[in-house]
Amino acid sequence: MTSQRSVRERRRAVAMAEILATARRHVAAQGAAALSLRAVARELGMTVQALYHYFPSKGHLLTPLIVEAYEELAAAAETGAGHGRGSTALLVAAEGYRAWALENVQLFHLIYGTPLPHYRAAPNGPTTSAVRRISAVFHRALFDGYTADQLARADAPDLSPALRRRLESLPEQEELGALPAPATALFISAWGHMHGLVVLEVFGHLSFIGAEQSEIFRMAMRNLEKDIRQRVPSERKRPLAENAPEDFFPQKDH
Repeated sequence: MTSQRSVRERRRAVAMAEILATARRHVAAQGAAALSLRAVARELGMTVQALYHYFPSKGHLLTPLIVEAYEELAAAAETGAGHGRGSTALLVAAEGYRAWALENVQLFHLIYGTPLPHYRAAPNGPTTSAVRRISAVFHRALFDGYTADQLARADAPDLSPALRRRLESLPEQEELGALPAPATALFISAWGHMHGLVVLEVFGHLSFIGAEQSEIFRMAMRNLEKDIRQRVPSERKRPLAENAPEDFFPQKDH
């Protein structure tokens, strides 16, 4: 009985992998909004009713595709390559992030583009865990080596009392709750700058710059990092808490 169940489980895993691979090709070719369970089933030579045994709805099929995209993007940021001597951790991560987005436009659109009708990611579900990995990469790139005291005294003078209270009230187990409010604000601003430039390039809004778009991006990342380094005091007092946040990057409701 155990052996028979194991065979069924392996067959099911193989079938699910084939379905996901086919769905990914469809998304890459036509975009997530055009994804059709019927078309996926037809390509695999199965009925849509048979496909429902593996993925009961389009949402059930989209979720692992979204998780896979986030995981690949995080891996690209972790192993990205900077250009030339003096490449920093931030530049390396940002270059990896940008390269993956440019090579996987439709998947990037799937996770950061227009929300898909009728799809909502489950709170604290697998997509949340995948997002946290991306956040952790950029958290390390920006703040490794700084102490909690340094980050608490970072220069973020534009924080209103209301915003400061909001940032300080974030639960430590969620998003940026383990960071002092000034560092949280700097992190959000930095990621918005980096991600925003990638979005502009991915969707063609910087095409007038031509092949020099990569140079603009590297210049912006170096300037961004220089600004942050100048805003964090250099003296060190006590270590940053070990439970540093790993889940800043908010996932959209697809």
